[in-house]
Amino acid sequence: MANITRFDPFNEIARFDPFMDVNDFFKGFGMRPFMQEFKSEPQMKMDVSEADGSYVIKAEIPGVNKNDIHISVDGNLVSISAEVKKEKEEKKGESVIRSERYFGKVSRSFTLANDVDADKVQAKYADGVLEVTMPKKANGHKKAITVA
Repeated sequence: MANITRFDPFNEIARFDPFMDVNDFFKGFGMRPFMQEFKSEPQMKMDVSEADGSYVIKAEIPGVNKNDIHISVDGNLVSISAEVKKEKEEKKGESVIRSERYFGKVSRSFTLANDVDADKVQAKYADGVLEVTMPKKANGHKKAITVA
């Protein structure tokens, strides 16, 4: 027979750790954490697929100039970074009430199952989506890729 225990909601408070994540603390209470509204750094969303002996990466990077996107390939390690710069346009008599757009740098690094032929990597950027096609290779070397 299984032991039945009574749920004690104050048990979590008694084991309070001042260094724990606030989101973890409120997860079981069904309440939205109050610090969640202050998260402003976005994540670069991406899809990685494999077809015809190559990898295809599609990454959403809206509001970025293609010259500010940097791709690095070292064997099977791929790093993508981009920088969103703030425009300096200000109008007289206008004040900002709320700004939700992010300005700064985002980056992602990940490893693939096979090495990539760095000499044949192609990258294009259109409508806020970066598409990188990377053919597989047995032995690769590090090379920076320019975005077309």
